[in-house]
Amino acid sequence: MRPDEFLRALTQLPPPLRDRVLILRPYTRATRCDDCQGIGDAVHLALTAAHYDELTSAAELLDTAERLAVEHAEHAPPRPDEQHGRGRVLRWAEATGPLVAATDASWKGRAGGIGYVVSDGHYGLLGRGTGRLDPTGRSRVLVDELRAVDYLLTGYDEVPAGMTVLLDSLTAVRYLRRWQAGETDAMPAGYSLRQRRWSDKPTLVRLAEQVARRPDLTFAHVKGHSGHALNEAADGLSHMARRRREESFDLRPRARALVDAFLRDWHANATL
Repeated sequence: MRPDEFLRALTQLPPPLRDRVLILRPYTRATRCDDCQGIGDAVHLALTAAHYDELTSAAELLDTAERLAVEHAEHAPPRPDEQHGRGRVLRWAEATGPLVAATDASWKGRAGGIGYVVSDGHYGLLGRGTGRLDPTGRSRVLVDELRAVDYLLTGYDEVPAGMTVLLDSLTAVRYLRRWQAGETDAMPAGYSLRQRRWSDKPTLVRLAEQVARRPDLTFAHVKGHSGHALNEAADGLSHMARRRREESFDLRPRARALVDAFLRDWHANATL
């Protein structure tokens, strides 16, 4: 199904079914994975049923697609994005309420880590070290707090409108709000703007420009280590990513279990 056909079919769905189809959209793309193809076929059939106003059949087909997707996620090898620290706990994909995310960074010695978690089940964690050409500068912790926000936003093909992003760094929140107000030249002290070998623009320059275009995003401060479920999850992920730089262990099951546990707490007691 071409992208224009997919988007046109979405307009024929009521909001609850539309949201479910969007979550399953990756399975509608061409693939050599037989399980993924089966999931995609069920989604295509659901869209066809909706086209003929058979919404009950469409919902049943999406039930099948979601069940197959959960089974595939449990038995299939990790996808490339999961190998690099991204993943999703599908049970929270249909959770109601506003979309809220938390990001955090951790640094000790020459190893650092960043992490994020979103109320819809998305999460990510990434370790990093230092080197001769490290552009971070003397504002290392602040820069990594902001890199964690970039890591969150780049995890989406299109960042959902109206998302709230929570950080336990007031200074990072102030930079994000300044960028949102158009002060995109403001950068942490010592952060190098030299040309990167791996990207057209430095990470924070790209982030500042993106944030300036998204007045709908809300950046808010939350007190760290205060028992806030999303902040604690992001903190745990960032520490896990940092430790993985120096220890050998499988991140995936630990990260998934941590995220699932804290999201269960968040959705049971959801407040910003």
